[in-house]
Amino acid sequence: MLTTNPFSELTAYIPAGVMQAYVVLMFIFVAGGTVLDMLHKKSAKYFFEHAKRSQKLAKRKLGGGEKASLAVKVLTNEVMAAAEFANPRRRMSHLLLMYGFILFVVTTAIMIFGYLGADSKTPVLLPLLWHLGALMVCIGGYWFWFSIRVDVSAEGHPWYKVERDDVFILSLLATTTLALIWSFLQAVGAAFTADIFFILFIIAATVLFTTVFFSKFAHMFYKPAAAFNKRVIWADGSRERLPDIPDLSSAETKQRFPDIPKYMGENPPNMGLGINREPPQHY
Repeated sequence: MLTTNPFSELTAYIPAGVMQAYVVLMFIFVAGGTVLDMLHKKSAKYFFEHAKRSQKLAKRKLGGGEKASLAVKVLTNEVMAAAEFANPRRRMSHLLLMYGFILFVVTTAIMIFGYLGADSKTPVLLPLLWHLGALMVCIGGYWFWFSIRVDVSAEGHPWYKVERDDVFILSLLATTTLALIWSFLQAVGAAFTADIFFILFIIAATVLFTTVFFSKFAHMFYKPAAAFNKRVIWADGSRERLPDIPDLSSAETKQRFPDIPKYMGENPPNMGLGINREPPQHY
């Protein structure tokens, strides 16, 4: 099971070209859905406008080498190490999901495009990584859904409450779970049952890749851009700061704002907030 290309047996009744066309089609759906998501949420427009505004506020100009260094830091920290997650459990779950998903998708594409011919022998490492990737997604995903997501310190949502944003994680879990079951049934020779789970696997994968516009799938593409932009504005000094709060007790502030002292007394006036009302009488 772990060392066998699960797609090789499908060539008996599904041409390799059909499987390859399906992978290409899913890639097109992901690219198109990401573009539509960015247009709908105006993410690209926001980044360009924010970049222009930051250039005007910049206190110094960053060189190409410094920008390259910031890009490397984004890659190694925010992308590869998920440094934006302060919760160590959330970070570990995210890393399992991310690296597992990458392994699963990349090895799927390699096995379908490179090792489905009659004379092709799939290297043992590819099926091993394919199964490992699917297992990592399942561990990270189910850990998140049943343990982290329901924790009030994280999100506090009950596991049975499903919202539109959950389409990505649920379809991803369904895809990898059904893929492992399908591979296992193939290995034990349960051909008919394996075919049923393969159909379910394809349905789940289709939902995963065609609902990019409605799910959080597209976040993985522009979150690095946002992280890079954040590092740039910190480095060039263009970070927009809130005005400093003056010392309300200073003589200068009292002179500039003469009405402030009467709002700082022990008995401030009622400004519509109910802070000066009489306490309720109990009879």
